[in-house]
Amino acid sequence: MSDIAFAETPTLRIAHTAHGPADGPAVLLLHGFPYAPAGYDAVVPVLVAAGCRVVVPYLRGYGPTRFRDAATPRSGEQAALGKDLLDLLDALAIPRAILAGYDWGGRAACVVAALWPERVAGLVTCTGYNIQDIAAAAKPASAEQEHRWWYQYYFHTERGRAGLAADRRGIARLLWQLWSPDWRFDDATFAASAEAFDNPDFVEVVIQSYRHRFGYAPGDPALAGIEARLATRPPIGVPTIAPHGESDGVGPVAGSAAQGRFFTGRYERRVLPRIGHNPPQEAPAIFARCVLDLL
Repeated sequence: MSDIAFAETPTLRIAHTAHGPADGPAVLLLHGFPYAPAGYDAVVPVLVAAGCRVVVPYLRGYGPTRFRDAATPRSGEQAALGKDLLDLLDALAIPRAILAGYDWGGRAACVVAALWPERVAGLVTCTGYNIQDIAAAAKPASAEQEHRWWYQYYFHTERGRAGLAADRRGIARLLWQLWSPDWRFDDATFAASAEAFDNPDFVEVVIQSYRHRFGYAPGDPALAGIEARLATRPPIGVPTIAPHGESDGVGPVAGSAAQGRFFTGRYERRVLPRIGHNPPQEAPAIFARCVLDLL
């Protein structure tokens, strides 16, 4: 992979790697929790070979990305992730790009595609429409789904905060195993991503994210306007491909079956057999094809 570069935005100094020709069609690849840009190592060469300019950033709270002001709330809310992505496009002078991501990264991509569609040439969003319905978050799901969300409830407690601070690698590795039950990754593969969890803001950003989405933590006041727009569950009109791993252990494949109503433009859902929550790493060729099919 390329050397790490930094982009200065109003809020962050965003670490990222850049690949391919500067004048190629821009593609941003966005990781989730608890993952890292290393998850795209096998996707990037395929896109570069097709002539793409590829940027792979570390999200807030990960790797070398840092907040510029100590007073900025360490928020992981969806508005923050989306605004960070928009600011990165501005900082890199990218007027329009294909956005591709999963988990938190898929959410950031959906936010920008919904609210700033003029900046998005196409969208790859694993598991579909990832904008949170915070107003409905207090409504219980099925017992089976609540069980899958155990880690979120754990993070709602101070015991969970302490647990994440004490064993961020142990928790992350367990989630990798639970969420991708058919994927056999080795120690080196996990370690390549786990280094990103040593960021000094990782715990605070993660805890705020999982509390905010249930209404148990306030958001950053500077982002209240964006959150208000997201609360309307805005549709996405850009061309979209939504891959969904059939073995996803946190978001079952049935969850995206009826999500076409959120997409007003070209939309295609692709179910991936024996793939879990991390398609870029479990099926890099398939993930890359989703991006290339939007070019």
